[in-house]
Amino acid sequence: MLNKTPLERYQELVSIHTATLSKYNKRGIIFGWLRFITIISAFASLWWLWTNGFFAFIFLPIILLILFFYILSKDVNNKEAIKNLLRLVQINKTEIEVLQHRFTHLPDGSLYKPGLHDYANDLDIFGRASLFQYTNRTNSEQGNKLFSEWMLDPAPPTIILQRQEAVKELTQDVQWRQQLQSYGKETPVTISMQQKIESWLQQPTQFIYKKKWQLLRFILPGISFSFLLLHLTGIIPSPFFYALIFLQLIISLGISKMVMPAYLQLNKIASELASLSGSISWIEKKTFNSNLLKEIKNKYDTGETPSSAKITKLRKILDMLDIRLNPLVFIPLNTFFFWDLQQIFSLEKWKTTNKKSIDDWFTALAEMECLSSMATLSFNNPEGIFPGISTSEGMFSAEELGHPLIPKDKLINNSFSTEGLNQMNLITGSNMAGKSTFLRSIGVNIVLAMMGSPVCAKRLTVSPMKIMSSMRVSDNLEESTSTFYAELKKLKEIIDAVYENKKAFLLLDEILRGTNSADRHTGSKALIKQLIQHKAAGLIATHDLELAKLADEFPGSIHNYHFDVQVANDELYFDYKLKRGVCQSMNASILMKKIGIEL
Repeated sequence: MLNKTPLERYQELVSIHTATLSKYNKRGIIFGWLRFITIISAFASLWWLWTNGFFAFIFLPIILLILFFYILSKDVNNKEAIKNLLRLVQINKTEIEVLQHRFTHLPDGSLYKPGLHDYANDLDIFGRASLFQYTNRTNSEQGNKLFSEWMLDPAPPTIILQRQEAVKELTQDVQWRQQLQSYGKETPVTISMQQKIESWLQQPTQFIYKKKWQLLRFILPGISFSFLLLHLTGIIPSPFFYALIFLQLIISLGISKMVMPAYLQLNKIASELASLSGSISWIEKKTFNSNLLKEIKNKYDTGETPSSAKITKLRKILDMLDIRLNPLVFIPLNTFFFWDLQQIFSLEKWKTTNKKSIDDWFTALAEMECLSSMATLSFNNPEGIFPGISTSEGMFSAEELGHPLIPKDKLINNSFSTEGLNQMNLITGSNMAGKSTFLRSIGVNIVLAMMGSPVCAKRLTVSPMKIMSSMRVSDNLEESTSTFYAELKKLKEIIDAVYENKKAFLLLDEILRGTNSADRHTGSKALIKQLIQHKAAGLIATHDLELAKLADEFPGSIHNYHFDVQVANDELYFDYKLKRGVCQSMNASILMKKIGIEL
């Protein structure tokens, strides 16, 4: 197993699950025939005993009916196992597709894309072919939301290290992670479901603590059964009995009307509760070593009864209340047992017992799903590493750094280092040579590092800091904002952050592109000087070779790098390798000639 590649491991699991699925399908056919035979036999034996008067053997159809329900329960479990195996097969097939760089069918997180953010739009954090789409494997809405928050907000160093430890532990436990995914995919847990439960928990109890209802839950069914007994013994004639039972029915329906608000509030969440219970039960059964995973598991340690069992209990109570959907069963039960009254007592008892625990259950599941997602990323990319977190400021030191969203057969890695708060690195180069991609490679890997995730590099050491970028700026017709003004607003945010000494790493691509070349050069030069004076750190990609001369004026603070292009027979050849110094080759004129511009 340890020598297998991720692709080989996933293919192996597909084969294993497919073979097991075949066995379960055959077993399902057998269960189907056994159910048919036992129920037919039960009714046939009952008819034979009835017609022949052999009531002494009435135990025979009873045994056959018990056997029928036993086989039925086994068949239900078998069908659930089949559904689980189908999900597991699909999970592994999805990972095979991801390894082949086909992942754009996965959820892209567009829902969580902020309108304004320091780097989300520039670094393709959300949307089609985004970092979220490539890395996220959470299923609950809570997990999706939390994973997006981890991508948008750097974690403190202690949390980063805890997450790294947890992700390392989960990385090789592929089948455990995939089973957690499978439970989550059964019926994804939603924020709406959590809000329904939380809203219900906030409301005061109506029945369980009131002496009147404590007595009536026993007295009213006792009255109904007394009427039935008196009727069966001939003491109460039929017309009078039916009138009394009808009165009991009216009373029971009046109580049901009082129960309805709670029922409607929790209606249709039973399937999500089953998924939640399965996920939590799977976590409860696992033994963890890392502190963070232990902390998450401990959130489900709420006493003698496991949290998963408590959720299952709530689901069963709601299932009991759902009997109202079948009038033929509900009316007799409610008339004689006052069914809704009994269930609301169970529901309110559950509320009083578990009121303080519910928030932790959802939070812990979301955290585990996020850590499991990063473990999948780690497993899929065994060449990736967990970065070191430096105590120095403005540190970014990478060896063989690449962009995780570029297919491995096309990926060109680069090494780059910078350290200090008054360090700006200018990247010059020709069009399409790789400047913007290199900036995004740095940005994306810092985002991953600040999540506690593995990164796409042979080695990386980075300071705890947040990316601030200005790379992909567009106009806004709704706000009557031009591209140039939109960029100015973005740059102002960056300048303000630098002035406030925030721990930020700047990634600027072709700044002030929306104005004329003279103003652009003047403004860019002034901005770079300003950033240096206020101890900024980061990279600036530019076509303006004159800006590179600033290195002569600030030799210890400004450093020149470039990407170049080789030209042979009017053809361009890129190596996408970062080199020191200023770019000496440009390709714009060749590209313009190729499209027909006569120079």
